[in-house]
Amino acid sequence: MIEGAAVRVMGVDPGLTRCGVGVVEGAPGKRLHMVHVSVVRTDADEDHALRLLAIQTGIEALMDELRPDAVAVERVFAQHNVRTVMGTAQAAGIAMLAAARRGLPVALHTPSEAKAAVTGNGRADKAQVTRMVTRLLSLETAPRPADAADALALAICHVWRGGAQQRLVRARLSRIEEAARAERARLAARSRGGSVQ
Repeated sequence: MIEGAAVRVMGVDPGLTRCGVGVVEGAPGKRLHMVHVSVVRTDADEDHALRLLAIQTGIEALMDELRPDAVAVERVFAQHNVRTVMGTAQAAGIAMLAAARRGLPVALHTPSEAKAAVTGNGRADKAQVTRMVTRLLSLETAPRPADAADALALAICHVWRGGAQQRLVRARLSRIEEAARAERARLAARSRGGSVQ
């Protein structure tokens, strides 16, 4: 990713009944543009495996159509309802797998990170997140349901944090490359019979 260049990020708010998908294009410090928002829905009465297949089919179709540069998925956290968290984790895994199959980088963001990115408050409620997503993307109407707004918030979070994350990755790679060059030079000097320190 070129510094300051626009990036297209697909945010996925995983869920077994409603899986929010939002695609945002932009760059850190630049105006954001909504490319797409929708919810992949499954019927709670449907067979569990078929529900997962429907989520996979929906997410993969959107990835192929919208061609994101990266995918941001909500990090699943422990809830009291184990059944709910299991379905959410399975939907998150499907999104990550679909991205990996396409060679797309995947980032996990906590709900608090996404809320803080769009509202400035990691404890913001769903209404506040929806209001700020609507404002930040200059939308005429708020994305509904909340899963759709949450998916857009994840994408926004990643666009804005992505610049810093990319700089950190480049810095780490630079240090690794420098260490590798030093080691190659040391080995070359050793093979020429020079002193090795």
